Formats: sequence, C-alpha cells, structure tokens
Amino acid sequence: MTVFCGIDWAERHHDVALVDETGQLLAKRRISDDAAGYRILLDLLAEYGDTPQTPIPVAIETSRGLLVATLRTGKRPVYAINPLAAARYRDRHGVSRKKSDPGDALVLANILRTDMHAHRPLPADTDQARAIAVLARAQQDAVWNRQQLVNQVRSLLREYYPAALDAFMGKQHGLARPEARAVLAAAPTPARAALLDLPELRDALKRAGRKRGIDAEAERLRKVLCGDHARQPAAVEDAMGRQLAALIRQLDAACVAADELAEAVETRFREHPDAEIILSFPGLGVQLGARVLAEIGDDRTRFADARALKSYAGSAPITRASGKKRHVGRRFIKNNRLITAGFLWAFSALRASPGADAHYRGRRERGDWHAQAQRHLLNRMIGQLYHCLQTRQLFDEDHAFTSSSADLAVAA
Repeated sequence: MTVFCGIDWAERHHDVALVDETGQLLAKRRISDDAAGYRILLDLLAEYGDTPQTPIPVAIETSRGLLVATLRTGKRPVYAINPLAAARYRDRHGVSRKKSDPGDALVLANILRTDMHAHRPLPADTDQARAIAVLARAQQDAVWNRQQLVNQVRSLLREYYPAALDAFMGKQHGLARPEARAVLAAAPTPARAALLDLPELRDALKRAGRKRGIDAEAERLRKVLCGDHARQPAAVEDAMGRQLAALIRQLDAACVAADELAEAVETRFREHPDAEIILSFPGLGVQLGARVLAEIGDDRTRFADARALKSYAGSAPITRASGKKRHVGRRFIKNNRLITAGFLWAFSALRASPGADAHYRGRRERGDWHAQAQRHLLNRMIGQLYHCLQTRQLFDEDHAFTSSSADLAVAA
C-alpha cells in the first residue's frame, strides 16, 4: 500500500494526515512541537510502513525548522508546498471555503497523491552546504541592515549636521567607516564638534583603528566640522544628537555583526569542495561565491539541466503566448537572493573577464538596455557554472567566450 503524509505546520502544534493511493484517510493526529511530538510522528509513519528502504513522502508548507530537520533524517522525501498553491488545492475539495488545520493536512497529503510529479522534494544538500547557506544569508541580511542604518544616519545628519556629511560621505564606505562612527560618537552635535580639539580627534581616529595620516586627517576633520553651517535651535540640536548617538550604537553593532559573519562565511566556504570551482569564475569572490553556493546548493541532481538552474535564478526569459499575442520578458518568480548575487557577479565580471565584457557590449550594441545585457550575461555564466560543477572542472576563459560565441551572442 502506498501512503502519503501531509503536515499542517503551526507554532505550537502540528496536524498530521495519512492517506492511501485512493485518497482514503488512514490516520490523523495532532502532535506537539517538541521532541516528544516528533517521536510520535515518526512512530506513526513507521506504523504505516515507513522504512529506510521505502520512506513515506511528506508534504509540509515550510522548508525550515526542527520538524523538517527531523523528517529529513535518512532518505525520506520532504516536499515544501507553497501556501498559496495549497490554498488553490483546497478549493478543489469544496466551494464553501471552509478551513481547518486537520483539513489542510489532508489537502497536503492529497497533493502528493495526485500531483507529486509536479513538485520537487527538498534538495539533498550536505550539512556543510546548508551551514554555508545559513551563514551567507545571515551575512547578507546583516549587510542590508547595516545599509539601512547608514541611510537613517544620513537622513538625520541632513536635518541638523551637514558638516558630518561633508566630512565622511566622500570617503569609501562613507558613514559606515570606523573613523566616521568614532568621530560621530565623540561629537554627535555641531556644538560638541566645535569643542573638539586635535588631540581628541586623533584619539578618536586611533580608537577606530587608523594607522597612517592621523594628524592630517584630524586637521581636515576639525576644519570641516567647524565650518560655517546652518544650525537647529539648541534644544532641538541636543535631542537630535541623542538620536544620532543611539543610531551610532546600533550601527556599530551591525558593522561588527556583518564583519564577524563574513569571517565565518569565508572559513566555511573555503572548506567546501565546490569552492575552488566557484572561485575560478571571474567576478566571484568569497562572499559572493558563498551566496551563490548557498542558493544553488551542492545536490547535483537538484536541477535537471542548466535551463532549470537559469529559470530558478531568474536570468532565463519567460514566454507568455495566447492567440496572436506573444511576449518574451523577464521572470518575476525567482530566487531573489540568487538574482541579486547574480547581478553583482555579472557586473564584477565585466572588468575581470574580457569575454564577459565583449559579450555585454555586444548585447548593448544589439539594442539591450544595461539590465537586459547584464541579465543575458548572467544567464550565460550560470550555464557555464552548471557545466563546470557537473563536470568538476575550473572555469576556462578561452572555452567560455570564443569569438564565434561572441558573434552568436550579438546575433541572438
């Protein structure tokens, strides 16, 4: 007897439903979200024939959490069903729009019974790749959070402290620089900046880790910060200074978190067997390469071919045809983290690879906009990455971008 399992996930409990190949409900159970509940679930599956050789497939509306980690032990296929897709399937079983947790578990089990071929199980990535995915995504989130705080600091400084913007915005990393954060922490208002002398500025720069040109930088900062600028009333300026001090403390924590996570990502990524192949591609450094690996994983059977990976990344175009209308455009349903990393990869490759630069310029001469040409280049390089990972070979510029392929790219 073939059995299918559906689990309606919740925060404190989970509803489980088992059905056979005819859709007959075999068992239903509500389990708690703890180790005892997980053991009950595994015992229930074993009762209906779940073995390491013939595991029961499971459908659930999430791909994360301890419950999913428990289900993924061994070779049991786990299908993460999109909640929107599950809602559409629910309408197939009734028009009254009724909804319940046990009913949703039954719907998920029936999805596997009728349409398992239309869904893909969670990839069988190694624990090492999954750890890299956790760290790479966390580091990317930390970078986004840091930039959000920088934008808040910049917006606040424009309202009452334009001299600080003049002092640091022209530098690399701008307000996220350690010197900028140290000086703003010591002088959060124009009134406090006017009282700073050169020794205090030098001390702030040293605390930030600056080693060279301290005297010249201190003199430049004092000249800029003490310049003639419009001022807010004293009480308002003091209040804004307190707000800035609070933001600077948050920004310090965000910068430290991003740097520490970047170190952890580099350590983990360089230990992975695919790291050498990924880093051989022009435009891919450690952090960007780790983000790419985090999203595509190391399960070589996850994508049927290079076209499937391109569609997953969002670089491959999609065709919408109906009657006499036919439109070829970009994809909106894609892995947003992978396409974000991909655009940075394609942009960096323009300087690192003559072939990539020629391909991009050929598309621009053909009439593509910048984003279109960049997406086309990314589409090509993702196909090359898929080939190199499958064949375990490093990137070769001479084979990747030949004169004939460049001509074909222009004519495409």
